[in-house]
Amino acid sequence: MKGTMWLAGAIFLVKILGFINRMVIARFIGEEGVGLYMAVFPTFILIVTAVQFGLPVAVTRSVAAAENNTQRKHILCTTLFITVSLSALFTPLLCILAPYLAESLFHDPRAALPLYAIAPSIPIIAVSSIMRGYLHGRMNMKPAAISQLIEQIVRIGLILFTGRMLVPYGIEYAAAGAMAAASAGELASLLYLSAAFRSEWKKIRKWPGRRTSRALSKELSETALPAVGSRLIGSGAWFLEPIVVVKSLAIAGLASNEAMKEYGILTGYALPLMFLPSFLTVALSSSLVPDISEAFSRKQLSRIALRINESIRFCLFSGGFAVIVLFLFSDTLMLVMYHTKKGADLIQLMAPFFLLYYCQGPLQAVLQALNLSRAAMLNSFYGAAIKLSIIFLLSSQPLFGIRGTAIAIAASITLVTLLHTASMLRAVPFRLQYGLYAKVALLLTFTFLAAQQFLPFLERNTALYLGGGITGCLLVYAAGAVVLGILTKRDASLFLFWRH
Repeated sequence: MKGTMWLAGAIFLVKILGFINRMVIARFIGEEGVGLYMAVFPTFILIVTAVQFGLPVAVTRSVAAAENNTQRKHILCTTLFITVSLSALFTPLLCILAPYLAESLFHDPRAALPLYAIAPSIPIIAVSSIMRGYLHGRMNMKPAAISQLIEQIVRIGLILFTGRMLVPYGIEYAAAGAMAAASAGELASLLYLSAAFRSEWKKIRKWPGRRTSRALSKELSETALPAVGSRLIGSGAWFLEPIVVVKSLAIAGLASNEAMKEYGILTGYALPLMFLPSFLTVALSSSLVPDISEAFSRKQLSRIALRINESIRFCLFSGGFAVIVLFLFSDTLMLVMYHTKKGADLIQLMAPFFLLYYCQGPLQAVLQALNLSRAAMLNSFYGAAIKLSIIFLLSSQPLFGIRGTAIAIAASITLVTLLHTASMLRAVPFRLQYGLYAKVALLLTFTFLAAQQFLPFLERNTALYLGGGITGCLLVYAAGAVVLGILTKRDASLFLFWRH
């Protein structure tokens, strides 16, 4: 938990900076520009997923289970060779295919320029992801977290510097500038990570090297192949998502530029705000993989069951408050951050389902640590198939429009989380905490009803409504959690983790 809380603090700052980055982009390039940026970004993520080949997770798991520095050196060198080789293949391929992807898939030639701008970051991410995976396996979370902070700071600084300069040349140049800023941020992150990795390299470089053994290749492939399959499914679905959304909205009667605006509101305004609270669960997921991998290798099933139950409680408690804030303050948050209320209705529609999303990351981390990456991959496939099918069925209807895409995302989140839970129950003998789930539902209802009593008195002033309202909800929520036994004295000590 100490490692989790350190990482959570850093990831929170990364998420805040990333959110500021999205706000800056939205302010400079508008709804259509955000739509273009978000339409291109999934293609980049798909290429990065193929280059990483699921190896960061495999490195974390294998390094955590390694018995000596010789094994760790073999793991590092082998995975670096694979990812660098793949990046040397896919980076020029993306540049060659950029015009075709822009015209044939996105039906917008302007999308080619942002693809060119983001291509240089692919080999950088390939190397840095392996380093982060190695450090996570060694339970050293700080360098990886700080490197992400540096990346966001550099990215925001460059966007602020170049954003106003590029907008007059056209939306495609502004979107390309945002992508180029991301590449520069990744380079700065890698430079810091390389400097932080020097001490670890000094420990392992003196050990003799040899060719990769079959045992190591098998161990890496057992985790990497299903993990890359799962991520490729998710990234592939994300790649297809803007294509299906734009085509479906066109069937519903929207022009391509209007479809881009609608998609930009959902993915550039609403979803980043909803993903923001996941910093706690992302940190927990990173810490769970090496911890549960070690327990699994020692056959400590009771320890695994304890970790899972505590993780679910942690996710429900933190995610529950996030859902309350998103649902009650969606209009005000969108108005303060983007000077528009567009997308607030989408947040209210999806917010209750995102409580399951905040649990999904740790559940998937547990499956990977238990060597059940194949099950996680299949679950992701089913969720992606359902999401794309519902998008086409609903978003093509004028009655639903972009709300059909929001419903599809919510349905996919629900299905994947339930499937992850079922897969985990088959592998580890532990009981679901139905009493806890009932208490969380009661706590959410109580906080919502209490907020309805005092929020009307704060509506005259936006700052007071947002700051005072969230603070009031937090006090009610925390008090209710203590009364119901969701939050204990032992949990409170975690907030003093730096003293342990």
